[in-house]
Amino acid sequence: MNELYPIGDVARRTGLSVSAIRFYADEGVVTPTGLTEGGFRQYDVHAIARLELVRTLRDLGASLDDIRQVLAAETTLHDLAATHLRLVEGQLRQFRARRAVLRTIVRQHTTTEQVSLIHKLVSMSDDDRDRLINQFWDFVTEGLDVHPSYPDRLHSQRPRLPEEPSTEQLEAWIELAEIVQDEEFRTAVRDFFRRAFGTEKGKLMATPEMMARAERHRKLLLEARAAQQAGVPADSRQARDIAERVAADAAEFTAALTGEHDPDRARRGIVEFDRNGKAAQWRAKSTGLKLLTRYQSLLATINGTPKPDPDQATAVREWMAAALS
Repeated sequence: MNELYPIGDVARRTGLSVSAIRFYADEGVVTPTGLTEGGFRQYDVHAIARLELVRTLRDLGASLDDIRQVLAAETTLHDLAATHLRLVEGQLRQFRARRAVLRTIVRQHTTTEQVSLIHKLVSMSDDDRDRLINQFWDFVTEGLDVHPSYPDRLHSQRPRLPEEPSTEQLEAWIELAEIVQDEEFRTAVRDFFRRAFGTEKGKLMATPEMMARAERHRKLLLEARAAQQAGVPADSRQARDIAERVAADAAEFTAALTGEHDPDRARRGIVEFDRNGKAAQWRAKSTGLKLLTRYQSLLATINGTPKPDPDQATAVREWMAAALS
């Protein structure tokens, strides 16, 4: 026998109010299974299950017409869910963008004149972002007397916001878009590159051959960092092997740049590494380098890649120094 339940029991089972159940009945969404002699509505388990589905779909934002179509089998639950999923994802993207704008306004004490600009930046298309970054690197590399492949390499350092960026990624993009349009920032970075590549040695550094060597050395340093972070003891054979290979590669790099091949000097350069040495002092004084590092840090946040970390690099250098000592 199909047991019937009074509307009060149905309300407790479904979590709907009595008035909501009556509303759905009056709208023809889920009608009562039967009536008592006194005219009170009653529902069987099938009707209760339909009411539970109605509640779930309403919580997910479905309209009464959508629900009627599902219950009447005029549309599938899958198709309805897919449609609403697209709507929800679109709303989430908008909310993330709004949150990023609001957090930027609060953090930077943004003026009313800047609000529209920030909103415009966060709403940019991929093409607009590419155009903005190209304009920045065009300005920075204008008149830079180096191999033409090097400016192309710099132009490739661009943000790639994912389809569903986080608030942090959007905030990073807002800041990046602002600084690449800042005249002082652009000029400082341009001057840094002109100083760095204004000599014959600097021009040689920007050739494809030296860039390939630099990339090879970077991968060796990444290997060293992975070992150091994995807890490989500095006095182990593995650590010494890695440090020796880094030193040998550094010697070859220097030889290609200056013509002088001195493996012992390269090893001493690692062993005598000092966190407060000349390199650290130079980095602290170089405004252009600090600004470029900020650009790269924001880029890493946007693209979801590791950020430049001077402290981490120092720890790896000290680990290699201990391995060779």
